[in-house]
Amino acid sequence: MADEKQQRGCAPFRTMIGGQALIEGIMMLGPEKKAVVVRRPDGGLEEQVEDRVLIKDKHPILGTPFLRGVFNFGSSLANGVRALMFSAEFYPEDDEAEEEPSKFERWVEQKLGSEKLYSLVVTSAMVLGIAFSVGLFILLPTALVGGLAWLTHGMPMWCRNLLEGVVRVVIFMCYLMLCSKTKDMHRVFQYHGAEHKTIFCYEAGLPLTVENVRKQPRHHPRCGTSFLFVVIVVSILISSVFFSFVELTNVLARMLAHLVLLPAVVSITYEINRWMGAHDNLISKIFTAPGLWLQNWTTFEPDDSMIEVGIRSLELVLPSVKGKDAW
Repeated sequence: MADEKQQRGCAPFRTMIGGQALIEGIMMLGPEKKAVVVRRPDGGLEEQVEDRVLIKDKHPILGTPFLRGVFNFGSSLANGVRALMFSAEFYPEDDEAEEEPSKFERWVEQKLGSEKLYSLVVTSAMVLGIAFSVGLFILLPTALVGGLAWLTHGMPMWCRNLLEGVVRVVIFMCYLMLCSKTKDMHRVFQYHGAEHKTIFCYEAGLPLTVENVRKQPRHHPRCGTSFLFVVIVVSILISSVFFSFVELTNVLARMLAHLVLLPAVVSITYEINRWMGAHDNLISKIFTAPGLWLQNWTTFEPDDSMIEVGIRSLELVLPSVKGKDAW
């Protein structure tokens, strides 16, 4: 009984704290701070902690439901890219370590300065990342099914909408499975598992020790994988309704329509995920079930050194007032 009481820290709850797996590290976002912890090649931990200013604090109107989703998504993406670039600095490729900056790189740095250059790189990485995701999961299925419709001469609109949705889901699943098979991504997904386990341990009210964290499940219902899957499902539903009223058969026109609908898709998905995070009932479990299943490919069991990174990153973002991070 005494051991059980020692293991019990506080009552279980749901936290708003979330994270992202990096290259040999983890980023955690708390209500007040953002922390990035990376395992250096020498075995030590490199820490970067910053105060966090939320968009709604600067511009309250951007915290309005169905408007906040797009801006919070953009902010999260920017934080993720910066953290990923920070972690990559400690693990450059062999040829990169020996390469001297080119004349163009030196010229750009002289004209813009290091801070502006860094912002430009982060912005470029964000744009390329969004473009890749939109192209792969939104535009490519539209193009493939459009080509099939052209070959079949007269595919019904409902069938075209359905096929686009099926192809979108298949591409997404294949992409995750292929990523999980690469050595580097496998390690990133191990850190992803460490992040989930650490948050579970904290939500369970247990002391943040390697032993306690190791016992936790690696599948978390409020994971970004679930968010991406819900984005795809919502995009299928919205596009199906839209194209039922607006019968666009031209492939380029349909691609443009998907792009126009994307902000609405992200906004609705964000509100759905917030609702799912705050509820534990049959409906929320149905919504989170596919995302939990997909985490079989995006999370793997971490080793103790990875768990230590997860613990430290979470400790650095704990709020100054207990309970401020409650969902």
